[in-house]
Amino acid sequence: MPAHWLIKSEPSAYSFARLQADGRTEWTGVRNFEARNNLRAMAVGDPCLYYHSTEEKAVVGIARVSRAARTDPTAPGEDWASVEVEPVEPLPAPVTLERIRADAALKGFPLITRGRLSVASVTPADYARVLALSRQRQSPARPAPAKRSTARKSPGRRRRPR
Repeated sequence: MPAHWLIKSEPSAYSFARLQADGRTEWTGVRNFEARNNLRAMAVGDPCLYYHSTEEKAVVGIARVSRAARTDPTAPGEDWASVEVEPVEPLPAPVTLERIRADAALKGFPLITRGRLSVASVTPADYARVLALSRQRQSPARPAPAKRSTARKSPGRRRRPR
């Protein structure tokens, strides 16, 4: 069974749509040791949830590892890693960070527990749950109920009808 991953990118830097247009890309520039070790653990064929960070804050697509880890070409002589990823498909609907936080089944999801990590391992159950949320229609937000005043109204004088 393949491992499942979450990879994050700012859409203004490299969006999922650009990955689709390019057909594949080298996932470079990761400068965190835990994220680097996650890159090294990736295998060809492993699925990745593609998350747009900063502006959109939503899982928007599925990518796949198309070449295993190698030395990051953007860091010659340093001990960083990169993998190649290719697009699989966009999600039917983006799954926002807000929606992930609101889902009790995703309380251990890396966006919540390891928010600053750019490459993280995802459990198969969490991966499946995010895909399921993408296929569900989100119910429209209900307006907040009107607050009732707790102040007592003074009875005042009542007039008798004449």
